[in-house]
Amino acid sequence: MSNTPILKPIQVCRILQKLGFIKVRQKGSHIQFRHKDGRGTTVPMHKGRDIAYPLLRKIASDINLTMNEFLIKM
Repeated sequence: MSNTPILKPIQVCRILQKLGFIKVRQKGSHIQFRHKDGRGTTVPMHKGRDIAYPLLRKIASDINLTMNEFLIKM
């Protein structure tokens, strides 16, 4: 946990796009991403706020990846 980087929402979106996820819709400040195999997740795009470790872990879990697998695409 201590060596997990703090990421900006835009960085998380870029990682998801590298993994083959596509932005399917946005409601307010939350962007939903889907993969062609059916996996999906939501990324909050709150201005001036970073993605906290627990949320980053949840996003990785939503798309069936470990934190290491997710962060290797950074």
